[in-house]
Amino acid sequence: MNRDATPRRYLMCAPTHFRVTYSINPWMDPSKPVDLPLAQTQWEDLRDRYRSLGHTVELLTPRPDLPDMVFAANGATVIGGRVLGALFAYRERYEEAEAHRAWFRENGFTEIREPDHVNEGEGDFAVTSSYLLAGRGFRSSPLSHDEAQEFFGMPVIGLDLVDPRYYHLDTALCVLDAEADEIMYYPDAFSPGSRAVLRRLFPDALLAREADAAAFGLNSVSDGRHVLLPQAATGLLDPLRDRGFEPVPMDLGELLKGGGSVKCCTQELRA
Repeated sequence: MNRDATPRRYLMCAPTHFRVTYSINPWMDPSKPVDLPLAQTQWEDLRDRYRSLGHTVELLTPRPDLPDMVFAANGATVIGGRVLGALFAYRERYEEAEAHRAWFRENGFTEIREPDHVNEGEGDFAVTSSYLLAGRGFRSSPLSHDEAQEFFGMPVIGLDLVDPRYYHLDTALCVLDAEADEIMYYPDAFSPGSRAVLRRLFPDALLAREADAAAFGLNSVSDGRHVLLPQAATGLLDPLRDRGFEPVPMDLGELLKGGGSVKCCTQELRA
């Protein structure tokens, strides 16, 4: 199968002030220090890889008081140039939302909604041509699903996350080809009812195994052809190739100490 890459526009934020001094997910352990120069190098490799593949990378200025800003996917969801801002569940990240909204205002976005209900951007919203998939259970409020549906005018499919290791949808599910409604996901991260919904809507989805999910293999970014994913998720490489994708393994091991990898560092700016 021939796959075509579509040029994308991404928003990223350098890990200049990245550190783990608190724990708001099971991956964060303040007793394990971050190697900041290594984290910076790994992040730069991801940024440069996007650019080498023909994508545009915009940069958000990091703030010293917000160590998790590197996880730029959480700051908003953008569809058709419309921006649904984030409202973070934890006080430690609360001010990131305004930093993102300010960037959008300064960069020509005019339809920006400050949300009424907790959502953590593309952490819990995944976009295909037919649906807005929406995670809930650990961070985002179910009330944010109706808010997103009204704002974007897209059918929202609520999905219940049940394993705290996969606290955001983007740790358990990845959109491989948005136009074709093609995804991969880890079934055990979801409730039985949500697994049934996923089987019904995406009967041909690539199903990840536990080892690859635990390596954050679903926290990946696809441009329709290239799939940038954590290098430890080796069990996904051949299944992706079998479907015509080109996997691009990346090492973001230092950022995993904060509970994030490729997708967490990458917000897509959909025109």
